[in-house]
Amino acid sequence: MFKSKFPYSETRSGVVLAPMTRCRALNGIPRQAHVKYYTQRATPGGFLITEGATISPTAAGFPHCPGIYLKEQIDAWKKVVEAVHERGSVIFCQLWHVGRASNPVYQPGGAPPISSTGRAISDRWKILMPDGSYGPYTQPSPLSKQDIMEVILQYQQAAVNAMQAGFDGVEIHGAHGYLIDQFLKNGINDRSDEYGGSLENRCRFLSQIIQAIASAIGPDRVAVRISPSIDHLDAMDSDPIGLGQFVVTEINRLERIMGGRLAYLHVTQPRYTASIKTGSTHKREKQEEHLLSLLREGYSGTMISSGGFTRENGMSAVADGETDLVSYGRLFISNPDLPYRFAVDASLNKYIRATFYTQDPVVGYTDYPFLHQGGGQDERGTKSDTESENRVGSFGWVLSKL
Repeated sequence: MFKSKFPYSETRSGVVLAPMTRCRALNGIPRQAHVKYYTQRATPGGFLITEGATISPTAAGFPHCPGIYLKEQIDAWKKVVEAVHERGSVIFCQLWHVGRASNPVYQPGGAPPISSTGRAISDRWKILMPDGSYGPYTQPSPLSKQDIMEVILQYQQAAVNAMQAGFDGVEIHGAHGYLIDQFLKNGINDRSDEYGGSLENRCRFLSQIIQAIASAIGPDRVAVRISPSIDHLDAMDSDPIGLGQFVVTEINRLERIMGGRLAYLHVTQPRYTASIKTGSTHKREKQEEHLLSLLREGYSGTMISSGGFTRENGMSAVADGETDLVSYGRLFISNPDLPYRFAVDASLNKYIRATFYTQDPVVGYTDYPFLHQGGGQDERGTKSDTESENRVGSFGWVLSKL
């Protein structure tokens, strides 16, 4: 039997804040706006996952993303974590390296970005540059085996840093075409060494990162995010179902070796790509359902699902046992009180996509109104708001155990 030491036993609403890049950390350091942003979305028994925090100077591929490798960054994150904990929420730090999804403008000394491969992302995709324009992804430099070991140690140190900042755990970002996914997917990984070719070899990098982090902070503080069927940033695989099943099998194997379960497995469904590109949540629905059911069947630990969920199909997924928790991104951006709005089936604020990746500390970040606060006010502080939050858990559409 696996026994988790996870410090919180319940996520009362079943609604998780998904990790989302927001580009508000000037010079890579979280600021007071981050404290407000995350605190707004924290509720008693809530569960938040931060935006991707870069693990090293080579890890960035967006402007003004927060890091977790410098003392100044750790100290700044402490303020966020303390404020979230005061609200009674759990908060995990997502550990992020973009790999080839970068440009020399983001790299130390203007060097090429690093990856599993020497092939660049196709012209189909563009990168957001520091001046707000869009430019090309450039040819990366494939990591040597020695380089791979150094990156694994960077992941491990970033996890230790997250613990020093007070986070409840870390989520390893192994999805969406970023560095770890560049090893997992055979549409990218063209290596001929022990990190390429077979499923076992392509999963080796992720496996070693999991082991390194778990050895430092404990497996129950570690989570993994994967997206086997997502083709974001050319991250395609010839057998996404087989890849997803192998990753789950490998995580099960590691859990047996480590003697404890990971905190959770976070899976992005194919609807993520379909909804972003077409606005449809029905495209590739059969593949989505088949993949999720296979992963759910193969992994008996806690599972979080994400990818274009609405209130209704999120409730259905949990009620039908397809997942334990559902993470929401864009809906949580524009609705800081999303769990309560779901609980009472209230209308939702519309999100403004144009403000997703700006540096403004207020507009599109902390100025979306709460249900009981018209006029765009962003502060809590009324008795009715606090009582509303405390009623979230009584709605009863899900009570998920971690």
